[in-house]
Amino acid sequence: MIPSGPARTAARLARPALVAALVVLGVTLASGVVVHQAATSPAVSAYEEAEGAVPDGATVFDDGVPAVAGLDADLLRALRRAAAAAAGDGVEFVVNSGRRSPAYQERLRLEAVARYGSAREAARWVASPDRSLHVSGDAVDLGAAAAGWLSAHGAAYGLCQIYRNEPWHYELRPKAVGRGCPRMYADPTRDPRLRR
Repeated sequence: MIPSGPARTAARLARPALVAALVVLGVTLASGVVVHQAATSPAVSAYEEAEGAVPDGATVFDDGVPAVAGLDADLLRALRRAAAAAAGDGVEFVVNSGRRSPAYQERLRLEAVARYGSAREAARWVASPDRSLHVSGDAVDLGAAAAGWLSAHGAAYGLCQIYRNEPWHYELRPKAVGRGCPRMYADPTRDPRLRR
């Protein structure tokens, strides 16, 4: 029997939550630690997070794939080690955005251009797909608790904040383990890796 009316609506509304919970559980189990994709916050770009423009009920997945899938293996290992240590301090690591598809990155870039009025201003927040370290799987945007913990302890794991205007954006810098994190760029437009 196919449900109708309120029962059908309830079943339809429960399905995305169940799928999200199963994927988060799978990512958590696959990681062996608490590094996982947020179940209630979207895979957002820096400008959306900074502007408080996170839509309610937005999906956390880029093209249906958890953000920790496709990350550089060394970056993911460092995140897992840091997450295990942070768990001892009661801090849970949540990846709000990690590996992104080129199409999703371009959509974020175009949204930033529309929001800020120019490609130049948008570049302070969102890189083009051919330059984005999210597209290559070499960057993660973390929840506030994880980012705060890494600001104090990240260098010990080679995890460094790269841009002053993005306290949630972290990348792997293996030399930071012995030397400390490198000086931050003011924003992505100052990063020579992202210049054309």
